[in-house]
Amino acid sequence: MKIDGCLLSDRLEEIPELARASEAAGFDGLWTFESAHDIFLCMALAAEHTARVELTTAIAVAFARSPMTVAVQTWDMQELSHGRFILGLGTQVKAHIERRFGMPWSAPAPRIREFVHALRAIWDCWSTGSPLDFQGDHYTHTLMTPMFDPGPNPFGDARILLAGVGPVMTAVAGEVADGWIAHPFSTERYLRNVSVPAIEKGLARTGRSRRDFEVSCPLMVVTGRDENEMLAMREQVRNDIAFHASTYAYRPILELHGWGSCRQSSISSSSRELGGRWAV
Repeated sequence: MKIDGCLLSDRLEEIPELARASEAAGFDGLWTFESAHDIFLCMALAAEHTARVELTTAIAVAFARSPMTVAVQTWDMQELSHGRFILGLGTQVKAHIERRFGMPWSAPAPRIREFVHALRAIWDCWSTGSPLDFQGDHYTHTLMTPMFDPGPNPFGDARILLAGVGPVMTAVAGEVADGWIAHPFSTERYLRNVSVPAIEKGLARTGRSRRDFEVSCPLMVVTGRDENEMLAMREQVRNDIAFHASTYAYRPILELHGWGSCRQSSISSSSRELGGRWAV
């Protein structure tokens, strides 16, 4: 098992020192998610100021970009980090894709499957010199002239992890990716009863085993150096749980526990499995 740390700051200039300190503290890897800053730029800063830790985008929003754009960014990050980069991809939800990014939304599971296949086809073209001829239902890539071909990556292709909550998306991860990123809102029961069977279903489609597959489980943790910091972090985690509980895509987790129709201002304190009481 590896233990990673979160690399997140409101100011880009703080990223190098945070990355150095996290590596010195002994973390196996660092990850960050797509928020107010470009996720690949944050990872590039971290790569430049570390030497050992793995660096994961958890997640980069796939549907806000084209496979070609992500293929280039990932190739560059893999070289800059000397092979320490892991591409974590997710779909985001329809409202953000259409209204925030201004991009089309369609059948997320088939589309992310095709996105990964397109990435691998582009990297294969660069690695082997074979013609680029990827033609799918959502993406088409058939042109690669020498000026835009970086050639084989000296550190090989980066691993691809897919994020998912529902069983369909999780099965796609098992089918086409090198690993899966759980959602921090997931509970142990949901992981065991829903996520793991979906992963195994996806792996079976391509004849792979669990040994070929990595599982990453982000956690929401309450910690601090004193009581005041603990209380502040507890409130932040409560707010995070409430935010995720209000998102329709994550409703199946609540339904598994019998809380799908909950409308009261807080859930019973008996729901400690999800981190205690929180407002929904």
